[in-house]
Amino acid sequence: MEDSRHHIGFLKCTTQLLSRYGIETHGIAPVPAEERLETRWYQLFFVWFSSSMNILAAVFGPKLGMRTMIQARFSWGLFGAIVPPVFNVFSSEGFLVLNCIIGEQTLASLSSRLDDTLGLAILGIISLGNSDRMATHRYESVAWIPNVISFIAMLAIGYPQLRENLSAPVPPATPANIMSFASFLASNIIGWCPIITDYGVYYSPDASFAKIFVYAYLGFFISNVIDQALGAAFAAAAPKRFDNSSSVGGLLHSVLLRTGAFEKILTALVALSISGACAPSIYTFSNSFMAIIMWFAAVPRWVYILVLLPVAIVGAKRCYATFVNILIQVPNIVFSAIILAEQMLFRRASYSEVQYPIATWASYALLPSGIPAVVAFVCACGALVPFMSQAWYVGPVAR
Repeated sequence: MEDSRHHIGFLKCTTQLLSRYGIETHGIAPVPAEERLETRWYQLFFVWFSSSMNILAAVFGPKLGMRTMIQARFSWGLFGAIVPPVFNVFSSEGFLVLNCIIGEQTLASLSSRLDDTLGLAILGIISLGNSDRMATHRYESVAWIPNVISFIAMLAIGYPQLRENLSAPVPPATPANIMSFASFLASNIIGWCPIITDYGVYYSPDASFAKIFVYAYLGFFISNVIDQALGAAFAAAAPKRFDNSSSVGGLLHSVLLRTGAFEKILTALVALSISGACAPSIYTFSNSFMAIIMWFAAVPRWVYILVLLPVAIVGAKRCYATFVNILIQVPNIVFSAIILAEQMLFRRASYSEVQYPIATWASYALLPSGIPAVVAFVCACGALVPFMSQAWYVGPVAR
């Protein structure tokens, strides 16, 4: 009993110390309206522009002050809402591992003497330093700059090779190819839905729906259009036009090589800025873990973050292929559809206290049963199985 009190006292003291230095220590409880005072709406643009520049549900945060997995309880019920956080924990961990691998590959292209573990550790430490909500907003406001500079340089230098590749023969696209690519583009955006609300809970609820939506939407739209267009162009030209292009880092190094010493600076900055995509995953991982059951919510967020990073580094070294093969967006897509249907059809697109009695967020008796949401989730996931095309399973429709 005495040891238990000692551990609790240590966690409390550490949390209070972090709070004094401006680190967010608020758990998963809804943020009261009187504490939602942030009005720098442009940060909602940069946090998603920078995150997406590396490789709609934003309105809920400012309006309700609830994190995504807590707001889900008003559709899924207290116990049904255990399902989305579990999927979100694995999804966040998976994306963190993949982003760390891409960053490590890019750093490794600078020197053969750079150990992969060291590269992963560097990215992990930077991501850890920016995994706090306020730190993330500050970091994302500038993290996009080296990426934009590098993309412009890549276009300027690689344009002759890209132009030559326009005449290369291309096999005709099949309906399956088109559907797969369209699904990838859609899921690439929808996959952020379980994360977005977490970054708006401290913003003032007085802003208009349109203002919040436009900032978040443009952050996603502009960055993803640029990323996808450049990625498609260079990926298509890489095998024949660029040497050492078997990885993202190798391709970047190959294109920028003709800039001399400037190439190493740009490559290093781009690699380190990948932490801009890692930080939201770390922050959401901790929030989602705390939302699974109330016992987990009693553990401070920083504990989960400290545990997550070593796991991510080990996973990036040993389980990369596994994560690539199993990381699918079906649960996130279905989750987003359920939340949107609840909001538009049953909550009448309202954010009022009548539609969302926030004080009941942890009450089993006052929250919905969640049975319809769980049944809809199971049926929708089952209906999508025939359309899946993964390394470990190909559905009959996908064939």
